[in-house]
Amino acid sequence: MPVCRTIAFNKPYGVLPCFTDSGGRPTLADYIDVSGVYAAGRLDQDSEGLMILTSDGRLAHRITDPRHKLGKIYLAQVEREPTDDAVSRLQSGVMLSGQRTRPAQVRVLTDSPLMPDRPVPIRFRKNVPTAWIAITLYEGMNRQVRRMTAAVGHPTLRLIRIAIGPIQLGDLLPGTWRDLAPEEISQIARRME
Repeated sequence: MPVCRTIAFNKPYGVLPCFTDSGGRPTLADYIDVSGVYAAGRLDQDSEGLMILTSDGRLAHRITDPRHKLGKIYLAQVEREPTDDAVSRLQSGVMLSGQRTRPAQVRVLTDSPLMPDRPVPIRFRKNVPTAWIAITLYEGMNRQVRRMTAAVGHPTLRLIRIAIGPIQLGDLLPGTWRDLAPEEISQIARRME
């Protein structure tokens, strides 16, 4: 029986969340030399942060299936300071393409998080301040955080996933990966029972 392997990867900005691209754009293959692992969920090309890749199909399904309510935490730099009303709308769910998102946990950060610089700076507008929010989702609709913040009037300029369930991005540098310890994999399984 083959040994399953599960890794945490800090996906840099501009990297596709797959191993091949006919257009020659940067992919996971440019950073990960582990065979047989596949992404348990996606992270858009223009988003950064934590991805879990595994050769265990059952584990991948448990991570991505919203029925297991495995929270994914994102830091989003948005245009303007979100109002209490905007935060409340994000928390209760917004309509996206005729479907209401599940309730989310949202808080406005008082300080900008310490994150490595992005190779392509965010769009800067002198008269439009930015703010950071932490948002925890329990589902994974296409470009969900970006669509949610835009729907409440605060477009996302930078998006970084910092946690998937109990697995934290921590000090993993962009473009690097590490094997998950057996106890980390067990923590994911326990959260989904």
